[in-house]
Amino acid sequence: MHAVKKVLDKVLAAVCVLLFTVLVLTVSWQVFSRQVLSNPSEWSGAFARYVFVWLGMFGAALVFSERGHIAVDVVVRKLPERVQRVVAVLVQLTIIVFAAVTLVWGGRRASQLAWDQNVPGMPIPIGVGPLYLVMPITGVIIMFYAVHHVIAVLRHAEATVEVDDTAEAL
Repeated sequence: MHAVKKVLDKVLAAVCVLLFTVLVLTVSWQVFSRQVLSNPSEWSGAFARYVFVWLGMFGAALVFSERGHIAVDVVVRKLPERVQRVVAVLVQLTIIVFAAVTLVWGGRRASQLAWDQNVPGMPIPIGVGPLYLVMPITGVIIMFYAVHHVIAVLRHAEATVEVDDTAEAL
């Protein structure tokens, strides 16, 4: 499972870099066409929104892999290590339920409902559905990472509470 996580991390990082590059190029084209050519691009604004949403969702999944999200663990740090492990597992199980219900099920449903709605300003008829399709995709990825974290915590291969070096340096 750890090998799959490492490969998925690399793929997600590459996808995020690619999406960020596409976003910068699209917005640059939008500015160039508006300011220099005096003929604003109609499609670039809508396309940039698509790319931005996908980048944000894939970036959030990648940060979740690294346990980089904000965690308020002041109380948990004061608990015995065994209780910290139970809390860490419960948190990951809650995340799995959230990702399954909200991102996978809800995102799939939203994508299906919006599939035939056209995006104004795009040169080709494309539905809003693909925009929402990122939700179930990242939901499955986040669920995988949460299961990985549960297994790592139970095997004592991962800390229950992340060590914050910056707080200790102050």
